[in-house]
Amino acid sequence: MPKKGCLGCSFPIIIVIALIFLALCIVGFLAGPLGQKIVQVLFPDLSLPGWLDAIAVPSPSIHLPADVVFYLFGFPITNSTIGAWFTMIVLIAISVAVTRRMKIVPGRLQAFFEAGVGWVYNFCQNVAGEKNGRKFFPLVATIFLFVAFNSWLSLLPGFGSIEILNAEGHHVHLLRGANTDVNVPLALALVSFVFVEFFGLRTLGMRYVGKFINLGPFLRSLGAIFKGKLRLNDLFIGAIGIVVGLLEALSEFIRIVSFTFRLFGNMTAGEILLLIAAFLIPWVFAIPFYGLELLVGFVQALIFAGLTLVFLTVAVSHHGEY
Repeated sequence: MPKKGCLGCSFPIIIVIALIFLALCIVGFLAGPLGQKIVQVLFPDLSLPGWLDAIAVPSPSIHLPADVVFYLFGFPITNSTIGAWFTMIVLIAISVAVTRRMKIVPGRLQAFFEAGVGWVYNFCQNVAGEKNGRKFFPLVATIFLFVAFNSWLSLLPGFGSIEILNAEGHHVHLLRGANTDVNVPLALALVSFVFVEFFGLRTLGMRYVGKFINLGPFLRSLGAIFKGKLRLNDLFIGAIGIVVGLLEALSEFIRIVSFTFRLFGNMTAGEILLLIAAFLIPWVFAIPFYGLELLVGFVQALIFAGLTLVFLTVAVSHHGEY
């Protein structure tokens, strides 16, 4: 029997794979503008074969606004919207496939899915406690899975490469990563903001509003002045309380901006990095960056969902508990 090498493959197979990978590296380097420029400088009389131009990647064209593909009942449907729909379809299909025939002894797919969902559930309980963790879990898990799968699915072939004619007769890409359209991170940020305020009001009532409109100490100090008990210290502390409340209210809205542009900036930068890497050295140079983008997608999903969980926990906590 042949000796086993790496990952159960024999050494001859590993050598063949390595040679193929090396050949792709060389061909990709020569087909890209970086390699052609270096060859032109070092060997000005050397002419490269014409078929290298056929496998070269076109120069990347960066468009921050999403392209409109068609109109539905008068509403423009962009390629990023279609990408978001594709993510939802994949998530629904996975959920149906996992839960359709659930077993006490789970199979591989069910075990993998349960491990991921269980990890998010434990994360919610560790941060928010058992009661609130169970309450916040559906929202946090939905944000985490949606952001993560938006990032991962946008790395598949077809995103940014399939072109069609839109309703206006222009060539546009059919699919685009939803996270690279600022409207999708903004929508997620607004959902996070609304649920934070909803749970805060539902749990604490008007005491939650008092965190932003803290007029009590200031009004009491004014009342003390009319009674002839002037205390400048109390008046000053009451004024500080009003300013702090206004800053708290402002910070709630600033979170929308920070949530939006953190996700949008990181995902758009990753997409541009992949386009440039594939253009400079086609075929193989972008492979390591694909692995990096898988990690970045997970980290950004964890940050977005984790910060939402933290803000939810703070919102339902009494002032003396944090």
